[in-house]
Amino acid sequence: MIEKLPVSNDIAKAHMRLKKWLIPTPVLESEILNERANSRVLIKAESLQYTGTFKIRGALNRLLQLSQQQLSLGVVAFSSGNHAQGVAMAAKWLGIKATIVMPKDSPQIKQNNTRILGAKVILYDRFKEDREDIAKKISQKTGSVVIPSFDHSDIISGQGTVGLETAQYAQAAGLKLDALCCPCGGGGLIAGCSLSIKTVFKECQIFSVEPEAYDDTKRSLKANERLLVRGHPSTICDALMSPTPGVLTFEINRKALAGGYTVTDEQAAHAVAFAARYLKLVLEPSGAVALATVLEGRMKSFDTVAIILSGANIDHMDYLKILEDYPEP
Repeated sequence: MIEKLPVSNDIAKAHMRLKKWLIPTPVLESEILNERANSRVLIKAESLQYTGTFKIRGALNRLLQLSQQQLSLGVVAFSSGNHAQGVAMAAKWLGIKATIVMPKDSPQIKQNNTRILGAKVILYDRFKEDREDIAKKISQKTGSVVIPSFDHSDIISGQGTVGLETAQYAQAAGLKLDALCCPCGGGGLIAGCSLSIKTVFKECQIFSVEPEAYDDTKRSLKANERLLVRGHPSTICDALMSPTPGVLTFEINRKALAGGYTVTDEQAAHAVAFAARYLKLVLEPSGAVALATVLEGRMKSFDTVAIILSGANIDHMDYLKILEDYPEP
């Protein structure tokens, strides 16, 4: 049985709950990008959010609704790094303990930032161990509450405030938003954004964007059932390596999304370099996949398109290598 799905009103409540805590990240425009995309592109720079990612929205929205008894026992989460930082920062703000289960091969910047924020980090081998099982055992031993990275109504509602802010910007500017491209791992961000944006722009077409090796949402949408990525294919988009859509997120996305796109690692890296040169923004590859999609000209049939730049956490040597490889993006 599927748990209660969030609705647009849950996102509106989350927005009111979070607004005093978080940054209302800007919506930017670039003439060069508009020319290349052959569309007017609204750039939601969520990479400028606290912790450099949208994940703080869902994490904080969930923690703010826990009881004092639950908070006193702390929280535990599993993440490749961005949700880890979101949970760690939210826990720090609320003065509670946080334990994060992270893969050994997650970017060093994400591991370090999570520790700096005060969380206890437990590393695991993503090829041999089950992170959910590790987190579950910690929860059973300590009484701490597990904070899922995407498949929870409070998480989806918090992430959906990104879409709400984007829709409000477009509406205030007198624009009709025709399409949205959104990075997609487990599907929490795009599920929340689809609920909030379609409240304002009912005809807006919403597209997921995934790494080519992790196209589970794209394939699942076509099959109308949750499909799995087999094995552990490599990608530079480490934040989008969820092997299958969430139960709750897919229930929303299979009805709300118009379809899905994939990008190669090379296209994601090119978008990172483009953002640095022309947008003056630091992005990690996972955070740049929606930008990569419009740079490939896939949205040129739409007059006004919004894209979400979802994360900025990239190890500096990887960043410098991308900038060297794409000097004229």
